[in-house]
Amino acid sequence: MIVVAGEALIDLVPSPQPAPPPSPDGGSPTPGGPLPALLPRRGGGPYNTAVALGRLGSPTAFCSRISTDAFGEALVGGLRAGGVDTSLVQRGDEPTTLAVADISPDGSAGYGFYADGTADRLFALPPALPAAVRALSLGTCSLVLEPGASAYESLLRREAGRGVFTALDPNIRPGLIPGPDAYRARFRSWLPDVALLKLSEEDALWLAGSGEGPGAGGRDAVRTAAKEWLAAGPAAIVLTHGGDGLTVLTPGGGELTVPGERVTVVDTIGAGDTVNAALLHRLDAHDALSRAAVAALGTEDWHDILRFAARAAAVTCSRAGAEPPFAAEVDA
Repeated sequence: MIVVAGEALIDLVPSPQPAPPPSPDGGSPTPGGPLPALLPRRGGGPYNTAVALGRLGSPTAFCSRISTDAFGEALVGGLRAGGVDTSLVQRGDEPTTLAVADISPDGSAGYGFYADGTADRLFALPPALPAAVRALSLGTCSLVLEPGASAYESLLRREAGRGVFTALDPNIRPGLIPGPDAYRARFRSWLPDVALLKLSEEDALWLAGSGEGPGAGGRDAVRTAAKEWLAAGPAAIVLTHGGDGLTVLTPGGGELTVPGERVTVVDTIGAGDTVNAALLHRLDAHDALSRAAVAALGTEDWHDILRFAARAAAVTCSRAGAEPPFAAEVDA
């Protein structure tokens, strides 16, 4: 079984809007037209990862704290519909966290969060996970927002200490992080307990704290930081490059890049979470949910794993909201 731990929330996604009419003088459209309706979608990086794993066919459990309000009931219902075990889900009567999405013309999404006093922030460290657990995946807001963040951190350290394969996707939300340097130091402190680190190139740049932007300088800064991170503990780092594909970096200088799948992008919500799930699912197919097994993977193995993740993410990007694929959609 794979356990995914972290927040479950509701994304409020703007509905598609027709192009506004031109101004009376024939110039640019004037502001002040109707606002788009905000459509509620189940979300949260770890939640999406758990649902994606369930849809791909991996035995999966979700470990979190979810509200008993209507949104919370919908979130739990979505887990069950995806075949995800909810026995590790804590419940509380505080409201569900909301994330208002801002979709750019290229389909990329930014978020504003309404998370004060919400249920998922009060997550408490559970007893030892079941003996059948082979991997634990964490990330996103749950490792930022206290007091839950400290409980999730303790879960990571405890399970890594007993030999569970651990995966981390920081999935940086800068607006939620009051002290960037303190968070970067905390991130580095997790690395000895992380077997697989997956992150976007943008997140890697932010965590490197180099001040470089996209381009050659930024890529060099990411590679330098990745070498330091690998030396601290992870058996592999997977970097995502949006539509340009994925790269795996391993200790000793190993590197492999696969291209992205070409698809008409509706939005990118949940794409990175789908990559998390696809990596774990395919690693399991290679019997590689251990540090030693990851270290033994060859180029052909990694090519298969990364291509599978690219195909899965492309399906998610082809439809609105975080709607990860079922196994038949990726294997076809």
